Formats: sequence, C-alpha cells, structure tokens
Amino acid sequence: MTAVRDSQPRWPQLFRGRFIVFDGPDGSGKSTQFRRFMKFMQEHGVEVCEVREPGGTSIGEHIRQVLLDPANDDMDMRCEMLLYMASRAQLIAQRINPALQKGQLVLADRFISSTLAYQGAAGGLPIADILRVGQVALQQTWPDLVVVFDVDGETAAKRLNPLLDRIEQRGNDYHKMVRQGYLDQAASDPARYLVIDATADADTVYVRLLDGLAKSRLAADVRR
Repeated sequence: MTAVRDSQPRWPQLFRGRFIVFDGPDGSGKSTQFRRFMKFMQEHGVEVCEVREPGGTSIGEHIRQVLLDPANDDMDMRCEMLLYMASRAQLIAQRINPALQKGQLVLADRFISSTLAYQGAAGGLPIADILRVGQVALQQTWPDLVVVFDVDGETAAKRLNPLLDRIEQRGNDYHKMVRQGYLDQAASDPARYLVIDATADADTVYVRLLDGLAKSRLAADVRR
C-alpha cells in the first residue's frame, strides 16, 4: 500500500523540526508539488513554515527583483551567486531558524542546491567556492533533505510561463547543464537527496513524491 492510499500514515510526524527543500530545473513542476505537499502535512497536524528563494523576507524580495529582472542581463556570475547567498542568509536568520526552533517543518522552494546547479554547474563557478560562501551564509543550517524534481528540457519548456525571467531566458545548453548539476549533486550525496521523475502528470508525480518521502531516511523510524 502506498503512502497516498494510507489514510493515517505515521511518517509525517517525524518531519517536525526538519528542513526540506524542493528543487529542480525551471519547468519541473516543483512549485505545484510544493503546494500539495504543504497542504498534506498541514492536514496531518504538522505546522509548516514555507519559504521561497530568492526572497521570503522583505530584504530577500528586493534582492529577488534585482536577480530576476531581464534588464540586469549584464550581471557578473559571481555577483549573482553572492546576491543569492545574501538573500539566503537573511532568510535563515529571519524565518528558517526561528521556525526550526519552534519544531515546525520548514519547506523551502529552492535553496543552495539551486546555486550549485545554476551558478556552479551551468554558470561555471567552482563548486568549492560556492560551498565556502555557503558555509558563511548558512552557518549550521543545511537542509535535512533536498527533493529534486527531474525533468527533460523538452517537457520543461512546455511548462514555462511565456514571460521568462532573466534566468529562464538562458539557452537550452545552459539548462541542460543545470539539470545535470542537480543529478550530480544527488549522485554525490544520495542520503540527503531524493530524485523524483517529474516528467509525468502532476498526480503521478505526487504519488512518487509521497512514496519517496515515506521511504526516506527521515521516516526510517516508522519502519523499525
């Protein structure tokens, strides 16, 4: 019996006080699954703090406008990476850490995994440099689990809003490297990453998501 068919699954309670990131290439459908999963957890009595990147705070939203504005297409990649990290540092201090201290489940729509894929694997910045800056920005607050919604470029392109932001406007070759960047992260740290095939319809992907989370190391205690 899958997690979706189980009317009273026990594993959601183990996600209290955890930090989970939903991530993936543009057009992966992660935001749809993010909303569905948040509702699912709330229905099972788990208090959820939802955040998005870049943004999630007043300062972060100002940074988001700069980062995604197509008018800023001359932005240096290192500057871009640092702006994402600045927004992230504020988000951790203002939203994420207080929520974790209250025992809430923190759900983030993107996090440092995005920087490693977009500015690292696709943008050409050394992964080691990004991680060094990440150590300063994140301190001890790293995700317990990163869910990567994997999708091929053709499927992703069909799902995107025609009004593309500055990052989405980059070419197919760039976005192919982004996708590979996510897959490389997952392969290097399989205990902390969960890859979901997101090429199917939203309902099928949702079943895969809940089954994957129910079988993850975060829900391991239920199976003992």
